[in-house]
Amino acid sequence: MDRTGRWLPGTAGVLRIAALALLWGSGFLWIKLSLRGFNPVQIVFVRLLLGALTLAPIASSQGLRMPRGWRVWAHLFVAAMLANALPYVLVGIAEQTVGSNVAGVINATTPLWSLLLGVVVGADRAVTPARAAGFGLGFLGVVVLFSPWRSAGEFASWGGFACLAAAASYAVSYLYMARHLTNRGIPPLMLAIGQLAAGTVLMAAAMPVFGLAAVSWRWDATLSLLILAIPGTGLAYVLNYRIIQDEGPTAAATVMYLLPLVAVVLGWLVLDEPVTTAVLAGVTLVLAGVALTRRP
Repeated sequence: MDRTGRWLPGTAGVLRIAALALLWGSGFLWIKLSLRGFNPVQIVFVRLLLGALTLAPIASSQGLRMPRGWRVWAHLFVAAMLANALPYVLVGIAEQTVGSNVAGVINATTPLWSLLLGVVVGADRAVTPARAAGFGLGFLGVVVLFSPWRSAGEFASWGGFACLAAAASYAVSYLYMARHLTNRGIPPLMLAIGQLAAGTVLMAAAMPVFGLAAVSWRWDATLSLLILAIPGTGLAYVLNYRIIQDEGPTAAATVMYLLPLVAVVLGWLVLDEPVTTAVLAGVTLVLAGVALTRRP
């Protein structure tokens, strides 16, 4: 407890939060490196397949069983499209023209889209002045990030719009899952496995059309894809649920503030992506906006 009576995570909790931020925040780096040998559809197919296979033994060891019923699976397929297949492919497409740091920062706008969608569909009517200001501040950060008044650059490319579309898709998926999946009494781990399995089926259907391009089995691309799929997708789900269980959802939510910072730092260290004034100002405004939208 701190002096105000709020519960704070202990050392183990802080380490878990940092580890999850590193796993998810580094995903943009691994996608960028994977693109050296594979196209976006190939990357997402392998990512979802290996992610599901990583979680399956863990669920089996706990005696958990796959969800049953066609209605549940119909919702899982919709969730997989909105939360996995579509945004993952969009980010892969985006990173063919934008830096991993830019993709990471724009991904942090997901809570802003969630606020907007919640208001539109009536799921969230409490739009306080602070939250409205946060919404505007966050998207101002996106504008600053792309600096369209200086050059068309990445914003004029489809990559910039693909990043924004991916963030919006995540937001839609959260709203959809809250309405149709999280209230069914199904263990979260099994929802994750079902969702990844459904996403794998969707991507398998897309492979004959978009995934048959020649691959380059470069060691850096192959290793990056394995890291993205196994620890970055499979194990990260387990860690996220552990944080929610032990530390609470508020502690788990703090991870999203760290993701763009991890993406920017790793992009600079590994890929030599420039940390420009626009990037620094953009990430600051986006995170400040997200923080305001989470105020009651």
